[in-house]
Amino acid sequence: MRKKNSLAERCDERDTMRDEYDFSVAVRGVTAARYAEGTNIVVVGRDVLDVFPDSVSVNEALKALAPIIRHGRNARINVRTA
Repeated sequence: MRKKNSLAERCDERDTMRDEYDFSVAVRGVTAARYAEGTNIVVVGRDVLDVFPDSVSVNEALKALAPIIRHGRNARINVRTA
């Protein structure tokens, strides 16, 4: 009776690269520096996608709100220390 190969052995034998994938002109590590800087991923709710369709619009809104939020935070801190 023949023994079945383990799952790891079967996965190693299988070539999962599709023919339509073409990496002949790819550059290794082209995005490595940007990845190393780090990224914050935020998922935007579907109900506000019409207002924030891309990261530029989200960043613009957050930059406009940041001074207001900072002011409110600083005001609460000043009240506590007084």
